[in-house]
Amino acid sequence: MKYVRFSENASVSYGLVEGDEVIKLTGSIFASYEKTDEKYALNQVHLLAPVQPGKIVAIGLNYKKHAEEVNKPLPEEPMMFLVAPSAVIGPDERILLAQPEHRNEHEGELAIVIGKRAKDVSTDEALDYVLGYTCCNDVSDRILQKKDGQFTRAKSFETYKPLGPAIVTDVNPDDLPIRVRVNGEVRQDSNTSDMIFPIAELISSVSKVMTLEPGDIIITGTPSGVSPMHAGDVVEVEIEGIGTLKNVVANKL
Repeated sequence: MKYVRFSENASVSYGLVEGDEVIKLTGSIFASYEKTDEKYALNQVHLLAPVQPGKIVAIGLNYKKHAEEVNKPLPEEPMMFLVAPSAVIGPDERILLAQPEHRNEHEGELAIVIGKRAKDVSTDEALDYVLGYTCCNDVSDRILQKKDGQFTRAKSFETYKPLGPAIVTDVNPDDLPIRVRVNGEVRQDSNTSDMIFPIAELISSVSKVMTLEPGDIIITGTPSGVSPMHAGDVVEVEIEGIGTLKNVVANKL
């Protein structure tokens, strides 16, 4: 299944992508839904962020080569922190740099979309709690990250968490090519198989700290190759089987 969230005629709906069309749904993709008779051409609908999460749990330093890149030892357990859901935007929306004079970097990441309440789940059952997966650009202000010694402020400015373009259910999250392009130039090129902690272990670990609710997001860390973004840049996060999330960078006025 490939779900999208879109707007038409000033209303917001979920849709199911079939071929080049979007079939409008009624109900909830997190509970039960029905297909309607309304169909739209995929290239003619305005796609929104595919989910409005209640919380976003971020995982730091979760790719082996990225740990080598920043010269840090591999963590013994997942490093988790929260970022603001108000930072979420969708495909083709602008990333507005709050402090453009700072070093602001892209981080292409696989995002887990939780499908049902998860509390103290085991690794073996963890994937049963997943609705699907989408792309994320975990935009980060490195100056504030270093200054604060923790990551929430540096990653929580509005527009700093693009998500999309769709939620895809039938992929192997532990073996997905992931790459980031800036103005067409590949900056990050890796595979989720380079993760230190695989997807099921991440879900289980987070659920033992906090209860995960339907629609919550876990962003799973970024591979090596992070680099600065500047106003005018076009940043694309592509994950095979899911799609490409594209956003233009601008300075906040």
